[in-house]
Amino acid sequence: MKVFAISDLHLSTSVEKPMNIFGEGWDNHFAKISEDWNKKVSDGDLVLLGGDMSWGMNIEEAAPDYKLVASLKGRKAVVKGNHDYYWSSLGKMRTAFPSFDFIQNNAYRYTATDASGENQKGIVLAGSRGWTIPANDAPEADKKIYARELIRLEMSLKAASAIKKENDILIVMLHYPPFEADYADTEMTKLIESYDADFALYGHLHGKNVRVNATVIKNNIKYILTSCDLVNNRLIEVCSL
Repeated sequence: MKVFAISDLHLSTSVEKPMNIFGEGWDNHFAKISEDWNKKVSDGDLVLLGGDMSWGMNIEEAAPDYKLVASLKGRKAVVKGNHDYYWSSLGKMRTAFPSFDFIQNNAYRYTATDASGENQKGIVLAGSRGWTIPANDAPEADKKIYARELIRLEMSLKAASAIKKENDILIVMLHYPPFEADYADTEMTKLIESYDADFALYGHLHGKNVRVNATVIKNNIKYILTSCDLVNNRLIEVCSL
Protein backbone atom coordinates (compact mmCIF):
# COMPACT_ATOMS: atom_id res chain seq x y z
CA MET A 1 0.00 0.00 0.00
CA LYS A 2 1.30 3.42 -0.99
CA VAL A 3 0.20 6.64 0.67
CA PHE A 4 -0.17 9.79 -1.45
CA ALA A 5 -1.22 13.33 -0.57
CA ILE A 6 -2.51 16.48 -2.22
CA SER A 7 -4.63 19.39 -1.03
CA ASP A 8 -6.49 22.54 -1.99
CA LEU A 9 -8.22 21.17 -5.09
CA HIS A 10 -10.72 24.05 -4.94
CA LEU A 11 -13.16 22.32 -7.28
CA SER A 12 -16.15 24.29 -8.54
CA THR A 13 -18.32 21.99 -10.65
CA SER A 14 -21.63 23.52 -9.54
CA VAL A 15 -20.52 27.05 -8.65
CA GLU A 16 -18.81 29.77 -10.67
CA LYS A 17 -15.39 29.99 -9.03
CA PRO A 18 -12.65 29.46 -11.64
CA MET A 19 -9.20 29.21 -10.06
CA ASN A 20 -7.24 30.26 -13.15
CA ILE A 21 -7.76 33.89 -12.17
CA PHE A 22 -4.90 33.15 -9.76
CA GLY A 23 -2.51 32.14 -12.53
CA GLU A 24 -2.03 29.82 -15.47
CA GLY A 25 -0.97 26.99 -13.15
CA TRP A 26 -4.67 26.57 -12.39
CA ASP A 27 -5.67 26.03 -16.02
CA ASN A 28 -7.37 22.60 -16.24
CA HIS A 29 -5.72 21.78 -12.92
CA PHE A 30 -8.04 18.91 -12.00
CA ALA A 31 -7.47 17.23 -15.36
CA LYS A 32 -3.74 17.34 -14.63
CA ILE A 33 -4.28 15.98 -11.12
CA SER A 34 -6.51 13.18 -12.43
CA GLU A 35 -3.99 12.15 -15.09
CA ASP A 36 -1.18 11.95 -12.53
CA TRP A 37 -3.46 10.23 -10.00
CA ASN A 38 -4.44 7.48 -12.42
CA LYS A 39 -0.81 6.82 -13.29
CA LYS A 40 0.31 6.47 -9.69
CA VAL A 41 -2.54 5.16 -7.57
CA SER A 42 -3.84 1.59 -7.32
CA ASP A 43 -7.11 0.55 -5.71
CA GLY A 44 -5.29 -0.61 -2.58
CA ASP A 45 -3.52 2.72 -2.05
CA LEU A 46 -4.50 5.62 0.20
CA VAL A 47 -4.81 9.25 -0.89
CA LEU A 48 -4.87 11.99 1.76
CA LEU A 49 -6.73 15.18 0.85
CA GLY A 50 -5.78 18.13 3.02
CA GLY A 51 -8.80 20.38 2.80
CA ASP A 52 -10.35 23.03 0.54
CA MET A 53 -11.86 20.35 -1.65
CA SER A 54 -14.83 22.30 -3.01
CA TRP A 55 -16.15 25.83 -3.35
CA GLY A 56 -19.67 24.52 -2.72
CA MET A 57 -21.48 26.40 0.02
CA ASN A 58 -23.56 23.38 1.05
CA ILE A 59 -23.42 19.62 0.64
CA GLU A 60 -25.61 19.69 -2.46
CA GLU A 61 -23.22 22.08 -4.21
CA ALA A 62 -20.16 20.15 -3.06
CA ALA A 63 -21.54 16.77 -4.14
CA PRO A 64 -20.48 16.95 -7.83
CA ASP A 65 -16.92 17.78 -6.78
CA TYR A 66 -16.76 14.83 -4.40
CA LYS A 67 -18.18 12.63 -7.15
CA LEU A 68 -15.25 13.59 -9.40
CA VAL A 69 -12.72 12.66 -6.74
CA ALA A 70 -14.61 9.50 -5.75
CA SER A 71 -14.28 8.23 -9.34
CA LEU A 72 -10.48 8.13 -8.99
CA LYS A 73 -8.59 5.13 -7.65
CA GLY A 74 -7.73 4.37 -4.06
CA ARG A 75 -9.18 4.94 -0.64
CA LYS A 76 -9.53 8.61 0.28
CA ALA A 77 -9.30 10.50 3.57
CA VAL A 78 -10.16 14.19 4.00
CA VAL A 79 -9.54 16.92 6.56
CA LYS A 80 -11.48 20.19 6.62
CA GLY A 81 -10.09 23.33 5.01
CA ASN A 82 -10.98 26.94 5.71
CA HIS A 83 -13.08 27.19 2.51
CA ASP A 84 -15.03 23.96 3.05
CA TYR A 85 -18.15 25.83 4.14
CA TYR A 86 -20.42 22.85 3.41
CA TRP A 87 -18.73 20.78 6.15
CA SER A 88 -20.94 20.90 9.25
CA SER A 89 -20.82 17.68 11.22
CA LEU A 90 -18.92 14.43 10.86
CA GLY A 91 -22.16 12.48 10.66
CA LYS A 92 -23.51 14.57 7.79
CA MET A 93 -20.26 14.26 5.86
CA ARG A 94 -20.19 10.49 6.26
CA THR A 95 -23.81 10.19 5.17
CA ALA A 96 -23.33 12.42 2.12
CA PHE A 97 -20.01 10.96 0.99
CA PRO A 98 -19.73 7.37 2.29
CA SER A 99 -16.75 6.46 0.10
CA PHE A 100 -14.52 8.96 1.96
CA ASP A 101 -12.98 8.85 5.44
CA PHE A 102 -13.27 12.16 7.31
CA ILE A 103 -10.92 13.33 10.06
CA GLN A 104 -12.73 15.30 12.76
CA ASN A 105 -11.65 14.60 16.36
CA ASN A 106 -11.03 10.98 15.36
CA ALA A 107 -8.39 8.75 13.79
CA TYR A 108 -8.11 5.88 11.31
CA ARG A 109 -5.81 2.91 10.97
CA TYR A 110 -5.10 1.39 7.55
CA THR A 111 -3.30 -1.92 7.15
CA ALA A 112 -1.43 -3.85 4.49
CA THR A 113 -0.46 -7.50 4.86
CA ASP A 114 2.95 -8.70 3.68
CA ALA A 115 3.45 -11.56 1.22
CA SER A 116 3.44 -14.19 3.97
CA GLY A 117 0.03 -13.03 5.11
CA GLU A 118 1.26 -12.83 8.69
CA ASN A 119 2.62 -9.38 9.46
CA GLN A 120 0.29 -6.42 9.35
CA LYS A 121 1.83 -2.99 9.17
CA GLY A 122 -0.30 0.05 9.71
CA ILE A 123 -0.76 3.66 8.77
CA VAL A 124 -2.46 5.66 11.51
CA LEU A 125 -4.01 8.95 10.45
CA ALA A 126 -4.88 11.89 12.68
CA GLY A 127 -5.41 15.56 11.99
CA SER A 128 -7.36 18.79 12.14
CA ARG A 129 -7.89 21.95 10.12
CA GLY A 130 -5.51 24.11 12.16
CA TRP A 131 -5.47 27.89 11.96
CA THR A 132 -3.19 30.86 11.38
CA ILE A 133 -0.58 30.96 14.15
CA PRO A 134 -1.56 34.00 16.21
CA ALA A 135 1.00 36.67 17.08
CA ASN A 136 0.85 38.34 20.49
CA ASP A 137 -1.18 41.22 19.06
CA ALA A 138 -3.54 38.98 17.06
CA PRO A 139 -7.30 39.44 17.51
CA GLU A 140 -8.75 37.45 20.38
CA ALA A 141 -11.04 35.66 17.95
CA ASP A 142 -8.03 34.19 16.11
CA LYS A 143 -6.40 33.16 19.39
CA LYS A 144 -9.58 31.35 20.42
CA ILE A 145 -9.87 29.52 17.09
CA TYR A 146 -6.23 28.46 17.24
CA ALA A 147 -6.67 27.19 20.82
CA ARG A 148 -9.77 25.26 19.77
CA GLU A 149 -7.89 23.68 16.86
CA LEU A 150 -5.15 22.56 19.25
CA ILE A 151 -7.81 20.84 21.36
CA ARG A 152 -9.30 19.18 18.28
CA LEU A 153 -5.90 18.01 17.09
CA GLU A 154 -5.09 16.55 20.48
CA MET A 155 -8.41 14.71 20.52
CA SER A 156 -7.50 13.19 17.16
CA LEU A 157 -3.98 12.33 18.29
CA LYS A 158 -5.31 10.66 21.43
CA ALA A 159 -7.65 8.59 19.26
CA ALA A 160 -4.68 7.70 17.06
CA SER A 161 -2.61 6.69 20.07
CA ALA A 162 -5.37 4.34 21.21
CA ILE A 163 -5.33 2.38 17.92
CA LYS A 164 -1.66 2.66 17.00
CA LYS A 165 0.39 -0.54 17.16
CA GLU A 166 4.13 -1.06 17.38
CA ASN A 167 5.93 -0.02 14.18
CA ASP A 168 2.87 1.71 12.74
CA ILE A 169 3.47 4.96 10.87
CA LEU A 170 1.67 8.01 12.30
CA ILE A 171 0.67 10.70 9.79
CA VAL A 172 -0.83 14.02 10.89
CA MET A 173 -2.87 15.80 8.24
CA LEU A 174 -3.49 19.53 8.61
CA HIS A 175 -4.84 22.23 6.34
CA TYR A 176 -2.99 25.23 7.76
CA PRO A 177 0.80 25.17 8.12
CA PRO A 178 1.85 24.25 11.67
CA PHE A 179 4.72 26.77 11.63
CA GLU A 180 5.77 30.10 10.14
CA ALA A 181 8.35 30.52 7.37
CA ASP A 182 11.21 30.37 9.92
CA TYR A 183 10.11 26.85 11.02
CA ALA A 184 10.36 27.84 14.69
CA ASP A 185 8.58 25.72 17.28
CA THR A 186 4.89 26.41 17.82
CA GLU A 187 2.24 24.93 20.08
CA MET A 188 1.10 22.94 17.06
CA THR A 189 4.52 21.43 16.26
CA LYS A 190 5.14 20.65 19.93
CA LEU A 191 1.83 18.81 20.13
CA ILE A 192 2.60 16.81 16.99
CA GLU A 193 6.05 15.92 18.34
CA SER A 194 4.63 14.84 21.70
CA TYR A 195 2.80 11.99 19.93
CA ASP A 196 5.89 10.89 17.96
CA ALA A 197 4.41 11.51 14.54
CA ASP A 198 6.41 10.40 11.52
CA PHE A 199 4.90 12.79 8.97
CA ALA A 200 2.89 16.01 9.07
CA LEU A 201 1.16 17.24 5.93
CA TYR A 202 -0.21 20.72 5.31
CA GLY A 203 -1.53 22.92 2.52
CA HIS A 204 -3.39 26.26 2.42
CA LEU A 205 -0.44 28.16 0.92
CA HIS A 206 -0.59 29.25 -2.72
CA GLY A 207 1.33 31.28 -5.26
CA LYS A 208 4.89 31.92 -6.33
CA ASN A 209 5.78 33.93 -3.23
CA VAL A 210 5.40 31.08 -0.73
CA ARG A 211 8.49 31.12 1.46
CA VAL A 212 8.59 27.55 2.79
CA ASN A 213 10.33 24.52 1.36
CA ALA A 214 8.20 21.69 0.03
CA THR A 215 9.75 19.23 2.48
CA VAL A 216 11.28 20.00 5.88
CA ILE A 217 12.56 17.61 8.53
CA LYS A 218 12.12 19.16 11.96
CA ASN A 219 12.82 17.23 15.16
CA ASN A 220 12.62 13.90 13.31
CA ILE A 221 9.25 14.66 11.72
CA LYS A 222 8.96 15.09 7.95
CA TYR A 223 6.71 18.05 7.12
CA ILE A 224 5.34 18.03 3.57
CA LEU A 225 3.56 20.84 1.71
CA THR A 226 0.73 19.48 -0.44
CA SER A 227 -1.04 22.50 -2.03
CA CYS A 228 -1.79 21.33 -5.57
CA ASP A 229 -0.51 24.42 -7.39
CA LEU A 230 2.78 24.27 -5.47
CA VAL A 231 3.37 20.58 -6.29
CA ASN A 232 2.60 21.03 -10.01
CA ASN A 233 -0.78 19.30 -9.68
CA ARG A 234 0.88 15.99 -8.87
CA LEU A 235 0.31 13.69 -5.94
CA ILE A 236 3.13 13.48 -3.42
CA GLU A 237 4.09 9.96 -2.33
CA VAL A 238 4.38 10.13 1.46
CA CYS A 239 5.35 6.56 2.31
CA SER A 240 4.52 2.92 1.57
CA LEU A 241 4.01 -0.32 3.45
